Amino acid sequence: MPKLGMEPKRRADVINATLTCISIYGIDGMTLDKVAEYADCSKGVVTYYFKNKDNLTIEAFQSFLAYYGLKIESEIENTMTAGEMIDVTLKHILPPYRDDKEKKINVSRLDGIDKMFIPYEDQGRLFLQFFSKAVLDRNLQEVASKSYRADFDGIAKIFDYGNRTGHMSVENSQNAAYGLLAMAVGLSFFRVADIPPVNGEDNRAIGDDYVRRLTNV
Repeated sequence: MPKLGMEPKRRADVINATLTCISIYGIDGMTLDKVAEYADCSKGVVTYYFKNKDNLTIEAFQSFLAYYGLKIESEIENTMTAGEMIDVTLKHILPPYRDDKEKKINVSRLDGIDKMFIPYEDQGRLFLQFFSKAVLDRNLQEVASKSYRADFDGIAKIFDYGNRTGHMSVENSQNAAYGLLAMAVGLSFFRVADIPPVNGEDNRAIGDDYVRRLTNV
């Protein structure tokens, strides 16, 4: 049994280690033994908190998706325009390329949201691993559905705010939010598949152009 008072840190270490292992070995190649090794703990600690691989995978997926919402919420301010809020959203759900391989995965809030981080390439690998498994796994589908519904509602509210303040012209905020979120997910898959736009630029420019059309009021 883990030491008293160590539970939050131990759980965070195990989740970070799980995401690291999935990024390196894939979900099929991730084992409790490997997770324990990367978390610098015993396999018994891993099973004490998460019971088995399926539970661990689900909680790791939840933490992976929650990471984006937390980062976005922490940076959006009431004084921002709707366009600025969408820029913050796109910055996180479709981040620009960066060479940050030396950094480690950290989706724990224990040291503050500003310390949370997922390296660029790890984001792509984790995205592909989780969503390819979610196609056939109802539990993972439910995790994705809950997360994306929250994202969808949040983006729609930003579009509504843009309409009210006169900074945007959106006929149907829900349709616009659905389109932007679907575009971001599709562009993410294209990144993983290494399919750049014809002009070779970062494909997030397509998302930026979508928003620009809405803000040309």
